Amino acid sequence: MTTPEDSRALQACLPGLRRYARALAGAVHADDLVQDTVERAWRKLGQWQRGGEMRPWLFSIMHNLHVDHMRRPGLVLQEIDDATLLPAQERAPGQAIAIGEMDAALARLPLAQREVILLVALEQMPYEQVAATLGIPVGTVMSRLSRGRDKLRALLDGSPASGHGAPTLKVVK
Repeated sequence: MTTPEDSRALQACLPGLRRYARALAGAVHADDLVQDTVERAWRKLGQWQRGGEMRPWLFSIMHNLHVDHMRRPGLVLQEIDDATLLPAQERAPGQAIAIGEMDAALARLPLAQREVILLVALEQMPYEQVAATLGIPVGTVMSRLSRGRDKLRALLDGSPASGHGAPTLKVVK
């Protein structure tokens, strides 16, 4: 049986779910992912342990749905409309470029690293909640975060990631 408190707790998580879905699945699929997450959570609300935080439980549902969607073969679509092509006017000219570069670099990260970075940096989840959300140990969260940050830094700087990846070849003349 659902209560008004359950409904309020779920509604309070919607902005974070939308941010994470947009960063994880892109603008085209974000709304569908949020809707699927809320629908599944509402159907399975009896499985949520009352008294605990609803947020990690919802993000875990979203993570699992996203993984399921990624496993299904399908056509990848890119939404094109006037609103997404133009940067917001209040941004400085270089800021739109930096945001675009960060988005492109995040997209190049392995999914496991991207998920951890987004949950820690974007959603400001503690490592324990990220671990519970993704169903992995806290040590794995820290490892993926470290490797993901290194790779992200390297992608943004145009330099090789420190201590990770393929060795660089030097040409001797």
